[in-house]
Amino acid sequence: MIQRTSVAFGAVLLLAAALAVAAETAPSVRDGVRSYRQAHEREILAELTGLLALPNVATRVADVERNADHLTRMLERRGFQVRRLSAGEGTPPSLYGELTVPGAKRTLMFYAHYDGQPVDQKGWLSDPFKPVLRTGPLGAPGKGNDPKDVDLTSVTGPLDPEWRIYARSASDDKSPIVAILTALDALKAGGRKPSVNVKLFLEGEEEQGSAHLPEILRRNAPLLAADAWLLCDGPVQPTRKMQVFFGARGVAGLELTTYGPLRPLHSGHYGNWAPNPAVALAHLIASLRDEEGHILIPGFYDDVRPLTAAEKSAVAAMPAVEAKLEDDLALGRTEGNGARLEDRLMDPALNIRGLRAAEVGEGAANAIPTEAQVSIDFRLVPDQTPQKVKEKVEAFLRAKGWTLVAEAPDRETLRAHPKVARLAWSLDYAASRTDMSLPVSRAVVAAVERATGEPAVQVPMLGGSVPMALFTDRLKAPMIGVPMVNHDNNQHGINENLRLQNLWDGIEIYAELMADLGSLLEK
Repeated sequence: MIQRTSVAFGAVLLLAAALAVAAETAPSVRDGVRSYRQAHEREILAELTGLLALPNVATRVADVERNADHLTRMLERRGFQVRRLSAGEGTPPSLYGELTVPGAKRTLMFYAHYDGQPVDQKGWLSDPFKPVLRTGPLGAPGKGNDPKDVDLTSVTGPLDPEWRIYARSASDDKSPIVAILTALDALKAGGRKPSVNVKLFLEGEEEQGSAHLPEILRRNAPLLAADAWLLCDGPVQPTRKMQVFFGARGVAGLELTTYGPLRPLHSGHYGNWAPNPAVALAHLIASLRDEEGHILIPGFYDDVRPLTAAEKSAVAAMPAVEAKLEDDLALGRTEGNGARLEDRLMDPALNIRGLRAAEVGEGAANAIPTEAQVSIDFRLVPDQTPQKVKEKVEAFLRAKGWTLVAEAPDRETLRAHPKVARLAWSLDYAASRTDMSLPVSRAVVAAVERATGEPAVQVPMLGGSVPMALFTDRLKAPMIGVPMVNHDNNQHGINENLRLQNLWDGIEIYAELMADLGSLLEK
């Protein structure tokens, strides 16, 4: 009996050794995809810049429709069956693409969005919808070290991976779409088919809060079934290491206006007597949060779901980035009494994203303004909801003596109440965190690490907000983030950009996920 066991054990060892040798000698997915990319860099770049040249501001539905037409052609060239999904006439469309793979037992859904933020901010070095390739990131203002424009017609040989494409949506979020499609091209050229059925969901209004997404998901739930969703939005870790994130903070927005006299008043003749709405607003803001970012609204943290032990360990293991960021951003202090950035991103936040009250500088007048306005975004964590946050904020303001209105107040309302504030809410979506220990979670991490050749940074929850909760709540499938763009991409701001090496890395990672995730899940 002992002898038979020894023989059987030896056979297992021999089989394992043979498999290991085969794995070492077989060409890897990464090598094949990289060879394809190196041979087709200019074509890849041309497809991306052609997509970036289409204006895509989320509030302009006609432009979003033109992007959808262009993307449909891109998907159909790869063999996708494409459907346009909407919540009704005149709403921004989402695109659904399906590529069925014979023999595949699992289905993987990739999510990205193709709409973009507004472009009317001052400071763009070039037209945001005329993509420009430059030799690197922008330098510090006034230092004279800005990158040079690159004329591809005069360039021979491989493209420098540190070069960057400047355009709206270069990083957020058109480049992942091109990376996914190029990954499929590379697999096909190498004679390798995906191990999963591949589906795409490309949203057309993510940048204006995904207002119609719940209805689209409700109407098309069976069509959108998948074993897992991969969200290809967001940046890599600031150390340039690839990260996998398992959730994202939710978001709610608030526009709040305070009121003073019906007309501007001379500050000498009426100052210290007529209430100044800017001063009232400053006191209101100071009552909402302290200087370290702690939110002062009673009960605000009551619904916060604590991190699990595994999630705490993952956060603790993330590379330190604070010192470099403080230097890059010229920060003399940070909020949170010295806490790490990643620890702070696991908490709710109240951000003042804009203030307005009359004019400053050359336009300033010695007058008491008639109104003042603040724009606020709340970043939420599980199990907070936008509706609960709204209720707690409004109860707090009423307790402070504010009369809250939804429309601009008339004369009678202003006369009847000492403090009037107009509130306009945007209740976007809640936070989400997928279990990091799920088999699909472990399989995605393994595939990313196989593609990069190094450990992936595992993040329980992204600091930014993406509509993960809408998908996980309605479709009951896990959603995991696999971003690819550079962390210093200026997304949502002027001179948005994409580092070429991040595009190349994304192609390899998405190819690995499609090629091997099916077998990893079976194991």
